Amino acid sequence: MNSPHRPVVVLSRALDQAGDALAAVHPDDLDRPTPCRGWTVRELAAHLAAAPEHFLQQARGEEVDWDAGAGGDPAQLAAHFRVHADDLLHHWHGQPDDRVAQADWQSAELGVHTWDLVRALGRPLPLDDEVAERGLAFIQQGLTDDNRGDAFGAPVDVPDDAPPYDRLVAFAGRDPRA
Repeated sequence: MNSPHRPVVVLSRALDQAGDALAAVHPDDLDRPTPCRGWTVRELAAHLAAAPEHFLQQARGEEVDWDAGAGGDPAQLAAHFRVHADDLLHHWHGQPDDRVAQADWQSAELGVHTWDLVRALGRPLPLDDEVAERGLAFIQQGLTDDNRGDAFGAPVDVPDDAPPYDRLVAFAGRDPRA
């Protein structure tokens, strides 16, 4: 079923799986490396935990420090994330139909970083294919070789029939086979 608010439904699932990944972080994981170049689990988890709050700040027209992570005790990151995730969903449910497709870029951001965190933890957590599919479709529309910046490496070649998350993270510059 496809409706104008499908991006919000998928974003809700992206938020759920990101929250689950954050809840799976243990203190002995914090110094592990991640697929995000130069970031440890501690840094990635703080960045991911701050994402819903940052998305809301942007939606309200506030200045956002995208480099700032959620501060405080690493054990509280999942709780911080979930509070702001609920607020973000309430925001999107109040948006008109012609605006909700923008939620797909948030699903892309959350999908890539959730995959990064799950990969770094080395613990299997289920990831929603539709999050990856919608996120990939969105970033393919606007992410070019010229605007990748430091956040995205060059795309990694994967087969066209690779699983959705492999295609998403490969487009974002991660090697899903590594």
